[in-house]
Parts: sequence; structure tokens; C-alpha cells
Amino acid sequence: MHDTLGFGDVLKRQFELAERNYELLKDRGIRAINVMGAIGSGKTLLIIRMAERLKAKGLKVGAIAGDVAGDDDYQRFKAAGLPAMSINTGDDCHLDAHRVGHALTDFPLSGVNVLFIENVGNLVCPADFPLGTEGDLVVISVTEGDDMVRKHPKIFAQTDVVAVNKIDLAEIVGVDPQKLVADYRRLNPHGRAVLTDAKSGRGVEELLAALGL
Repeated sequence: MHDTLGFGDVLKRQFELAERNYELLKDRGIRAINVMGAIGSGKTLLIIRMAERLKAKGLKVGAIAGDVAGDDDYQRFKAAGLPAMSINTGDDCHLDAHRVGHALTDFPLSGVNVLFIENVGNLVCPADFPLGTEGDLVVISVTEGDDMVRKHPKIFAQTDVVAVNKIDLAEIVGVDPQKLVADYRRLNPHGRAVLTDAKSGRGVEELLAALGL
């Protein structure tokens, strides 16, 4: 039977459901990562690149695509050969543990070693809703400007791995990736920032190492 959220302490209930998701994934031996970031930061392609590396190591990788509407990212995961599922949130700007719990019930988890959960594209709402993953990753791109970390301190302060993506375009858009890295380190001295270019695959191995995968 599925759970239904009441009108009480919604956030407290979300933490309880996230713990339930965490235990389910742990019992099945699945390493799950919550991938957050703005629309257009390159989350989907970066997940596909990480999946390619992990599959080459003999691991089975799955993906859940969270979007307000549509199934474009889901279709890209399927085209890449990943077992995948799409979650549409309607008016909500984030995934939550309740929706992810439903998805895990229906997802073909058998044999999956690593599960990437791509959150809805923004840098605000996802920070408040744990999903029950063992790790979080925030993806930002140089095309968003050099002030993205300073404008969204909460999500960067609480996330220990950040990918600064599309660094191949840094010179073209006039953004120094090291400024983003420096801003992040001021907020989270213990975190790790990795420079990536998902298109070419640059930095993907280092990113996997930072995630412990």
C-alpha cells in the first residue's frame, strides 16, 4: 500500500520516507546518487558519461529522470541503454522522497549496482528535500555565469561533490571556472569540486572517484 502525505509536518515526513528509501536501496546493495543542478547544466549527459564508465567496469547502472513535464531526459537514458523511469512533478520544482519511493517500487532494480536520480532542474527547492540517496552531486555549468555559487549558497554548502561542467566553453563565455571553485570552497571547505566537460568525457573519472563510485 502506498503512503499518503497528510497535512502535518510535511518535511518531517519527507525525512522519514527518505530514510525508508535509503534502507531499501542499502538492503539491495544499490549505490544511489541525487544529481541536482539548473536546467541546461548538463546533468543528463554527465550521468550518461558516468554510466558508460561504470558499465565498462561491469556495473549495471539505472537512472530516474525528474522533470516538471515531459520525458526527454528519460528518453535519452533509454537511448543510452539504461533501465530508466520518468517522474513528472507537475507544479513542484523538486523531487521528494515520497515520489521517489513510489518510483523505486516500480523500477526494475534487479541487478542494478548504481542508480542516478536526476532531480528537477533548479538550485533552490531540491536542497530542502532529501531523497534517501547515499550521496548528492550538484552540477553547474560555466554558461550559467560565475556567480551561481554565491547566489545559491545553501545547496552548495550542504553538498560535498560539485561538477563544474562545460569547461570547454569557459573561454567563449568569459567565465573562469576557478572562480566557481573558489566560491564553493569558501562555503564548503571539505567538499570537492571537479571540472568536467560531459561532451568529451573530460573529468568524468575524477568525478566518479569523488563520488566513491
